[in-house]
Amino acid sequence: MNPYRITVVCLGNICRSPIGEVVLRQRVEQAGFAEAVLVDSAGTGDWHIGHPADTRARATLLANGYAEEHTARQITSDWFAEIDLALAMDSANYRDLTEMMQGIDASTELRMFRSFDPTLGSIAEPSDDLIVPDPYYGTGADFVEVLKMIERAADGIVASLPARLNLL
Repeated sequence: MNPYRITVVCLGNICRSPIGEVVLRQRVEQAGFAEAVLVDSAGTGDWHIGHPADTRARATLLANGYAEEHTARQITSDWFAEIDLALAMDSANYRDLTEMMQGIDASTELRMFRSFDPTLGSIAEPSDDLIVPDPYYGTGADFVEVLKMIERAADGIVASLPARLNLL
């Protein structure tokens, strides 16, 4: 059986989506789903392809006990044949992914990452109230705040996995 594949998507794949990938992968492993779920990430833009994660993203992850090794990639419409769940970090990413998915035969579910935060569950997607703000032009504190948002939502994503994997 193929693993359930989750792809976390932001703009350049050097800040938010690598943090989302690392946090979600760790939560998936801790929940005992490592064999059944594959987590990766990508960006909608191409300008950082092949680069490591932003140094502030890496520092934030390491300071909070996460291992990090990342090379930026760009998502294309070809990916959707293999993705079960695509998680957009903001409304623009959501729109870009929606456009990429038009006209292709794929069953990928598209959601906003923070829609899984239990405190935000009543907000309809896509919504600017569900964005994970891009910390690229911000400070180290902005990266920490992004990490906290991602951690809350990652717990909700993992809680949804038994139903997604038909384990209930």
